[in-house]
Amino acid sequence: MHKLIATTALTCALAGPATAQELPFAPGAEDRFSWNSFTSFSEAHDLSGESLEILGPWTGNDAALISSVVAYFAEATGADARYSGTGNFEQSVVVSLNAGTPPGVAAVAQPGLARDLAAKGLLTPLGQDTADWVRQNYSAGESWVDLASFAGPEGDQGLYGLFYKVDVKSLVWYSPRAFDEMGYDVPESLEELKELTEEIAEEGGTPWCIGLGSSDATGWPATDWVEDLMLRLHPPQDYDAWVANEMPFDDPKVLDAIEEYGWFARTEGFVAGGAQAAATTDFRDSPAGLFSVPNECYMHKQATFIPTFFPEGVEMGEDVDFFYFPASEERDLGRPVLGAGTMFVITEDSPAARAFIEFLKTPIAHEVWMAQSGFLTPFTEANPDAYASDMLREQGRILTDATTFRFDASDLMPGEIGTSAFWSAMIDYTVGASAEEAAGRVQERWDGLR
Repeated sequence: MHKLIATTALTCALAGPATAQELPFAPGAEDRFSWNSFTSFSEAHDLSGESLEILGPWTGNDAALISSVVAYFAEATGADARYSGTGNFEQSVVVSLNAGTPPGVAAVAQPGLARDLAAKGLLTPLGQDTADWVRQNYSAGESWVDLASFAGPEGDQGLYGLFYKVDVKSLVWYSPRAFDEMGYDVPESLEELKELTEEIAEEGGTPWCIGLGSSDATGWPATDWVEDLMLRLHPPQDYDAWVANEMPFDDPKVLDAIEEYGWFARTEGFVAGGAQAAATTDFRDSPAGLFSVPNECYMHKQATFIPTFFPEGVEMGEDVDFFYFPASEERDLGRPVLGAGTMFVITEDSPAARAFIEFLKTPIAHEVWMAQSGFLTPFTEANPDAYASDMLREQGRILTDATTFRFDASDLMPGEIGTSAFWSAMIDYTVGASAEEAAGRVQERWDGLR
């Protein structure tokens, strides 16, 4: 190792903001980590005198966490590697690229942005070897290759990004105490989830809390429901065709998913306060019913981030827990997972930039963040014992058990559709419009873009 700092921060948690020179875990001190991968990478890369600027959307605590990962790359290679985060990332990276002053590597959370940059020749393809590596080492590997493969300036398809930090949306949060008191079991299939929903309602309880409010973004939680159900009712190829508008928004298969969401959200007695309340309740407030006494609801569908908005003092595993939003046993489409993620792309080709991509192929590059907070990875060689909590470990298992992964559809669609028409259409549908009416209006907007 080029400049081993054996005395730096021997604890297993960050004591404060990390810089590119700090190592939160001393190399070799944590038996949960794959230190052999760090040693092997270090022995194969000497970048002394090289520098690498990494730009991304992570700020605050997340910036400290990614900086702690970058610190190990710098430690292993001798490179001067530094991360900079901005809350206005999309605009910042485009401005720097157009000005001819790009960072070496960028962390992009929007596949559409990466697609545009690749088409303009502003990204460096990662090559077939990296695509094959992703197929072999990521769960649902072909999904990750497809998500990061775009047409270059000459129209040739290639892999331009390596996904790193992933969020899972296919989760249902529930009250284990309430389940135990009533004798309810965690459902293993979509069919069992529907049976449980009916059973709770028949016994006088309210199965679900749903909140679709989000200021100017009101409606997006309902789009997540539809996207998850689309993956459970129809093959992933149909999902892809829908996202690309090769399948019209008002196609019967899409209407099927919308109406399945409606079964949960619009059936009388299934949602706390009813559908009208769901349409106006802020998504940050909607889990509260899980913690009231008695429970206002038993289940709440939301992504990995929602514990941020749980009441203070909530005990994971006691007051609340989660399960995988189950797949349909009848449709037999495997274990699809819906989510989002951030990919690293090379914006200025250099040995240091290419080496950083290679570093991301080592388990240690994932385990360092896994051991702290807020990180999930589909990399099957990363040690799950490195996760900082049982909650993260179980969410990671859901991700690595996936047979198909698909990115949030509304994030992949044109902005006027995915972050406008789709959101508002789901509010209209939730409060009474037919699926045909709501979806038809979205398709009309899409037709107007052509």
